[in-house]
Amino acid sequence: MEAGIKIMEQEKVDSNAKLGWVERISYGLGDYAGNLVYSLISAFLLVYYTEACGINAAAAASVMAVSRIFDGVSDLVMGRIVDKTHSKWGKARPWILRASIPLAICMVLMFSVPSGFSAGAKVAYAFITYNLVSTVFYTMLNVPYATMQGMMTTNQYERGILGNIRMLLATFGTMTINTIVPVLTGAFGSNNSHAGWTITTIILMAAFLVINSMTFIFCKERTADESADESGKKAQPSVGKALKSLISNKYWVLQVILLFSMYFMMSTFYGSNYYFTQYVLGNAKVYTAFSNALSLSQMGIMFVTPVIMKKMSKRWLSLMGMSISTVGFLLTALAGTNISLVIISNVIKGIGFGCGAATMWGLLQDAITYGQWKTGVQAVGMGNSASSFTTKVGSGLGTAALGWILAAGNFNADPTGAASIAAIKVAVIVVPLIVCVICIACMFMFDLDKKYDVVVKDLENGRWKDGTF
Repeated sequence: MEAGIKIMEQEKVDSNAKLGWVERISYGLGDYAGNLVYSLISAFLLVYYTEACGINAAAAASVMAVSRIFDGVSDLVMGRIVDKTHSKWGKARPWILRASIPLAICMVLMFSVPSGFSAGAKVAYAFITYNLVSTVFYTMLNVPYATMQGMMTTNQYERGILGNIRMLLATFGTMTINTIVPVLTGAFGSNNSHAGWTITTIILMAAFLVINSMTFIFCKERTADESADESGKKAQPSVGKALKSLISNKYWVLQVILLFSMYFMMSTFYGSNYYFTQYVLGNAKVYTAFSNALSLSQMGIMFVTPVIMKKMSKRWLSLMGMSISTVGFLLTALAGTNISLVIISNVIKGIGFGCGAATMWGLLQDAITYGQWKTGVQAVGMGNSASSFTTKVGSGLGTAALGWILAAGNFNADPTGAASIAAIKVAVIVVPLIVCVICIACMFMFDLDKKYDVVVKDLENGRWKDGTF
């Protein structure tokens, strides 16, 4: 009886709801908070390990590389856990609360390697704390956070807005870290000071907890939990059935291919930009202007994309964005060593990237919703975690590919040689162009926008493609 009442109460919630700006921004703030963790690790952890702790750079890099494997697997596990979660707060939302405090504590521990430890003990400590942060608690937070976007509403436009705000505030989070960490570590010590790093991390994690609590408090899950039947029995599909439902969903597969390709490209492109300015353009000092031209134009267009999405579907906005980025990369190829033209080309790329970033996560949620309608299997957690796993694999392979490309050009022996310059151009121009073509092809085939309204209406009425729930 209680289960029946709960289901009736759930049906009263408008799953296709339009959200207010407080809830939209509160969701985006979750990615801002997440980037206080992610960007601090990405930009400064290796610096801390090598300069403050004296850990060998190769050993520190190995810790991160090996841990990435565990991190990817833990995404799949966490996706399964989210699918099996049933609480008064929903399936994904409670994990925002559960993971935040242990993640903040472990972040402080990670940036507090005991100075009295031996070299081997420091590496072991780094391995343990890094995996507690990245493999366990960051995954415990990030997979549910991504999943929650699809649980808050089935409305296509609202999902696009959530994805747009999320990526915009994520960029602000990265800029915050890049701006204030050098200032704070200098104020409390230096790059070589344990105290400076520990105090800085404590301050950032305090802000992280406050901001993340806003996401938990002001966001709400509205989509029905179809894994509970009328008798109240938790009818959770098996892992095999959930994965089968995803693989049979062409839209999810297309979006996974796009995400893999994008993250592969970003690793090769961003990782080679400094080399491009130093050895191809012959002026490493233009690196800041080169990078900021792309970042600022990407942020700028993301303020406009919500308006565009009222007139254009996420699919066509994404396709338009990747087409614009293609033009930017072609212009880089034609610009040669003309710095002004290269910077203009980066502005164009940034506009394209902004359109893609604003839509890719919303499109993923739409694809997962379609899969539920097509198969009758609700696998929202597995759908998001498997996609997250794919992005990590793509990013890791992209980094490895950059190394292989540079090695093929004999970069270490002769970075200014013709073969080396050609290798850098492959990483900066050719690989991104190939990826842009792949993404455009994926979006041409991603015609879910033609049938999505029917999908949502059927789900709201308890119907799916082959029958009824």
